[in-house]
Amino acid sequence: MNTAELLVRCLENEGVEYIFGVPGEENLQVLQALKTSSIQFITTRHEQGAAFMADVYGRLTGKAGVCLSTLGPGATNLITGVADANLDRAPLVAITGQVGTDRMHIESHQYLDLVSMFAPVTKWNTQIVRPSNTPEIVRKAFKLAQSEKPGAVHIDLPENIADMDAVGQPLHRDSQEKTYASLQSIQQAVVAISQATNPVILVGNGAIRARASESVTEFATRLNIPVANTFMGKGVIPYTHPLALWTFGLQQRDYISCALERADLVIAVGYDLVEYSPKRWNPDGNLPILHINATQAEIDSSYIPRIEVLGDISDSLNEILKRVSHQRRLDSGTAKLRQEIEEDYAQYSDDYGFPVKPQKLIYDLRQVLRADDILISDVGAHKMWIARNYHCQRPNTCIISNGFAAMGIAIPGALAAKLVNPSRQVIAATGDGGFMMNCQELETARRLGAAFVTLIFNDGGYGLIEWKQMNHYGESAFVHFTNPDFVKLAGSMGLKGYRVESTEDLLPTLKEALEQNVPTVIDCPVDYRENLLFTQKTEDLACLT
Repeated sequence: MNTAELLVRCLENEGVEYIFGVPGEENLQVLQALKTSSIQFITTRHEQGAAFMADVYGRLTGKAGVCLSTLGPGATNLITGVADANLDRAPLVAITGQVGTDRMHIESHQYLDLVSMFAPVTKWNTQIVRPSNTPEIVRKAFKLAQSEKPGAVHIDLPENIADMDAVGQPLHRDSQEKTYASLQSIQQAVVAISQATNPVILVGNGAIRARASESVTEFATRLNIPVANTFMGKGVIPYTHPLALWTFGLQQRDYISCALERADLVIAVGYDLVEYSPKRWNPDGNLPILHINATQAEIDSSYIPRIEVLGDISDSLNEILKRVSHQRRLDSGTAKLRQEIEEDYAQYSDDYGFPVKPQKLIYDLRQVLRADDILISDVGAHKMWIARNYHCQRPNTCIISNGFAAMGIAIPGALAAKLVNPSRQVIAATGDGGFMMNCQELETARRLGAAFVTLIFNDGGYGLIEWKQMNHYGESAFVHFTNPDFVKLAGSMGLKGYRVESTEDLLPTLKEALEQNVPTVIDCPVDYRENLLFTQKTEDLACLT
C-alpha cells in the first residue's frame, strides 16, 4: 500500500461519497487508488467548479465536501471555491498534488508553496511529508473542517510521498459532544428578555448548521418576538409565519430597518458577523445585544453583546423559554410592518411588463418551487433581489454565497445540490456574467444525469456593479458585454434551452423546464431599471410608529 492508497482509505473512513476534481500528473497516484474505492470521483471541467461543488455539498450536508486538484495552476484555480467555503462556514477538504520533495528547494516547473498560499483561506493546512502521518492528518482535517465554525482545510501531497510505501490504518472518528450554556448566562438572558419592550431576533446560518429551526420558531412564537434572517439564514423560521420579517442584509435601508430602530434588545441567534456587518444595523454600537450561539462573538465595535449564551442553540433557547414567566403581546407596530412587507412583495404578482422585473421573476420562482426544493443563487444584481424577495419555508432551500460572495457558484452548486437531493427540484439562478464563468459544468451535469434548471437573469452586463456606479457617479463604465445565443449553447451540450419572449411565458416555461430529464437553460431578459428605483424607494422609506 502506498501513501495515496492509505489516503483514500482514510477518506473512505470519513464517509466521503464524492471527490470533485480535475486529473493531473501530480495526483495520478490518488486517482489510481480511487479506481477501486467506494468514493465516486466526479471529473469536472474546471477546478473552481470542483471547489464550488464541494462547498455546496458541505453546506447542505454538514459533512466536508472534498475537492482535488493538481499542483500549480490547478491549485490556483481551486482556491476561489476554497475561500468561499471558508467564509461561508461550509466544511470542505481540499487536496492538492505537489512536486516531489526533492524539487522544492529549487526553481521547478509549476511549483508553488501551496501550504503558504492556502493558509489565509483555510482553518488549517499542512503537507504530508511522512506516509505514516497520513491517518492523523486526514482525521485532523475532517475534525477541524466540520467543527464549529466549520470551514475549509487543505492537504498538500507531494508526488514522491504519494508513491512511497505506507503502513497505517484510518483513525477512529470521535463523536463531537454537544456543549451546554451556563445556568448563569441562561438566567441573565431571561432577565434581559423579560425586561425588553421591543425585542427583535436576528437569526443567521449558525442556527441552520445547528439544526435549530424548530427551536427558534417555537421560541419566537411563544414569546411573540419578530424574527429577521440573514441571507444565509433563510427558512429558519417559515416565511409564512406572522412573526417573520423576512430578510435583512441589504446595504440600503429596508423594512427591517424600522424594526431595528424600535428595538431595545437584539437577540442574535446563530448570527455571524461575516453574514452582514453589524456596522450596517448598529453603527453606534448602542443596541443591547443578546448573543446565542455555539461560539463566542467576534470582536467588533458595533457588536459587543451584553450577554453571551454559549452552547447548543436549541438547548439554550429551550432553557430560556422554560424560565421566561410571561408572553408579551405582539405590538401593533410589528403587525403593521409585516403587512407592509407582504403588500410590497405581492404587488408584482400580476406585473407583466417586459423585460421581466426582477421582483416578478422571483415571485414566479417561489410559485413554481415546492417548500423543500432548492434554489442556488449566483452573485450579482439578481442575488440582491433573491436575498430580499425569495422566501423560504425550510432551511437550506436557498443557498447564497455571502461571506465571500463569489461569482460562478450557481451551476456547480446546483449540480452538488442535485447529487445530495436527487428527488428535489433544483434551480441555479445566475446573471449572464456569472453564467459565463462556470457554464462548462453544465456538461458535467449532463454527463452525470443531474437534471436541474439554470435560469439566466440576462441584462447584457455586470448589473450589480452598474447599480453601484449609478448610485455613486450617476453613470456607468466598463460593465456591458455581448452574450452568445444561450439557447443554442445549451443545445450544443445536449441540454434543453428556452428563451422567455414575454412575461406571460415565464411561469409555464419554468414549469416545463423543471419536468425535463436533462439539464435545462432558460434565458430571461430582466429589467434592472428596478435597481435604481429600489434605491430611491428605500431612501424615502418612512417607518410607521
